[in-house]
Amino acid sequence: MPKLTPRQFSILVLLTLVWGLNWPVMKMGVSAYPALTFRALSIVLGLPVLALALVVLKVPFRVPRRHWGEVAWLAATNMFVWHACIILAVKTLSSGRAAILGYTMPIFSAVIGSLLFSAALSRRGWLGVSAASAGVALLLWHEFTGLAGRPAGVALALVAAATWALGTQLLRRTTIVLPTLTLSFWMTALTAGVMTVLALVFEYGQWQVPSAPVAWAIGYNAVLIFGYAHAAWFYLARGLPPVASTLSVMFIPVLGVFSGALWLGEVLHWQDWAAVLLMVVAIASVLWPAKAAAASPET
Repeated sequence: MPKLTPRQFSILVLLTLVWGLNWPVMKMGVSAYPALTFRALSIVLGLPVLALALVVLKVPFRVPRRHWGEVAWLAATNMFVWHACIILAVKTLSSGRAAILGYTMPIFSAVIGSLLFSAALSRRGWLGVSAASAGVALLLWHEFTGLAGRPAGVALALVAAATWALGTQLLRRTTIVLPTLTLSFWMTALTAGVMTVLALVFEYGQWQVPSAPVAWAIGYNAVLIFGYAHAAWFYLARGLPPVASTLSVMFIPVLGVFSGALWLGEVLHWQDWAAVLLMVVAIASVLWPAKAAAASPET
């Protein structure tokens, strides 16, 4: 497992806070507003924020024609399916449990990497995946009965996680020679179009002016999630091996669970606290410095 640079670590910490706190924010938004429309508005309004970042940092917008097919495929696996499925799952499930199901992604990533890309895991990698799996199981302990009555939400969250895992593997292996911000902008732009069409087809009759809390939730998602978090995630995913990048963000669902309990009154159990320790083990398996290799003998 590679050691994170100070820049990667700083980005990871801010990403964890922004994405973790967003789960109860999303739940608050979609509880009183059409889910697909909420997501479409968030992405459309976030796109200018991301574009401004490219202008300020003088990052080019241009994508060579030969890369557009791969950019579309990366957008489909990293964003189209994830955003459509997970926002509908959040509407059905509690925010914390939707976060937990969504962050089964590292488990899917390890399996997909092994089966499709012959990616061997180190002992520390398997330790991290096992700890994350046990943590997810504990966090869902009290939800199995309730979830059994909401199979659609569970299925949507798991499909979202599995597809995102595939996208992460593909993103790490992409041969596109483009700045990450450029790639992030066009993937987000394509997703804005897809989500707008879905909202128009399935929710046009439910469109309404958002209330103040919903507008605040849309603004949070526009600026912090689509203006920052996705670009930050793609930066980590392209710069680190898939298992390292996915396990490093495993504290996000824990933060989602506890912030949901604090803001929305979602009930916590002892399993939630035990899962925190397991998630820490999963993160440490990636972030803890490896023993220095023995120095080569002088010749």
